[in-house]
Amino acid sequence: MELKKDMGLKNPNKKNKIDNKSSISAIITAAGRSSRMIKDLKNKGLTIENKLLLPLNNETVIEKTINNVLNSNISEIILVLGHYGEKIKKHLDKLNYTKPIKIIKNKEINVGLSSSLLNGINNTKNETILCLPGDQPTVSTKTYNNLINEFFKENNSYSKDSNKNNGKIAILRRKKWGELNSPLGLGMPFICSKNTIKPYLENENDNLNPILIKMFNDGIKFYGIKENEAIELLNLNTYEEYQKYLKYLKTNKSACNK
Repeated sequence: MELKKDMGLKNPNKKNKIDNKSSISAIITAAGRSSRMIKDLKNKGLTIENKLLLPLNNETVIEKTINNVLNSNISEIILVLGHYGEKIKKHLDKLNYTKPIKIIKNKEINVGLSSSLLNGINNTKNETILCLPGDQPTVSTKTYNNLINEFFKENNSYSKDSNKNNGKIAILRRKKWGELNSPLGLGMPFICSKNTIKPYLENENDNLNPILIKMFNDGIKFYGIKENEAIELLNLNTYEEYQKYLKYLKTNKSACNK
């Protein structure tokens, strides 16, 4: 299934050094149980809802995630669904976007993040993949483009040849940035060649960090990219984190359009 429409969204990063719009597939994993958020909502006596469908001003969590990456230098989005898949799909069916969004579902619902990511990779048309979670609407378009620029940078120049960047991952940092000496604590978003990561995902059903550790130990270079704003390191797993982001949006109006 593909969705298209001109939403009138502007790309705030027109001055990027390169334009890779024809060569990058974004994979958004949105297949989880939302268990921590639902537990919090139950404990507070609030309406039970998947965190991806919680409102952020005039859009939902998953919509903002999609819009932020849609405005970056990618050519398509692969959205991987699992738990609550029909409800999320029904919600997104009402919307249209400027670039193709291919919605796919995991064959099995109770699978690890690695399986969802592999399913997305198997449905991409490009060699270069930008991988991100659906519950991180906090990451800005500018940061996605910084990840893209770092991945294609080679000896202070920019190469559109993804094959020259095999064995390299540009990833949103958690502590240090630049070339990293440890992958501990790292996760999405990141960008790499799908040929770099795919062998590590096959026959796995695990969280992502143990897989990244294996890749690092095999000599794959990790480059940490600093976030544009501190809020971008926040995932919306709990109700407290959700409220923190709502407060941020209320006091930073410009972030609503990033």
